[in-house]
Amino acid sequence: MSKPADLIPELQGRFPIRVELDSLGRDEFARILTEPKNALLLQYIAMLRTEGVNLRFADEAIAEISAFAEQVNNQTENIGARRLHTLMEHLLEDLLFSAPDLEEREILIDRAYVEERLKDIKEDEDLTRYIL
Repeated sequence: MSKPADLIPELQGRFPIRVELDSLGRDEFARILTEPKNALLLQYIAMLRTEGVNLRFADEAIAEISAFAEQVNNQTENIGARRLHTLMEHLLEDLLFSAPDLEEREILIDRAYVEERLKDIKEDEDLTRYIL
């Protein structure tokens, strides 16, 4: 009896491979935001540092972003971690735009800020469908 690995590569590619993946949860989203070398949060921190703004994220803010990403994925089309990029853009949109003119140079993103900035997405189901 032969296995697909025993066949030449041209034939191996002809067999369909099915893999079942579990949805990402809030813990996985939090890890994606913080752990990789080029994590999304680190990218935004570095981007704002070029404008002289020191951006920090409280642990509860990261947990809230992760929970929100999980909730939106469960309610709408589940697109995995790609949703984090759009949520972060929406979350930091005003800050990114006004960074050069900010008087305050130390900014802490906390749970209240996350809830305030993302509440319109949570409340508007039609808008939520189009947030990638």
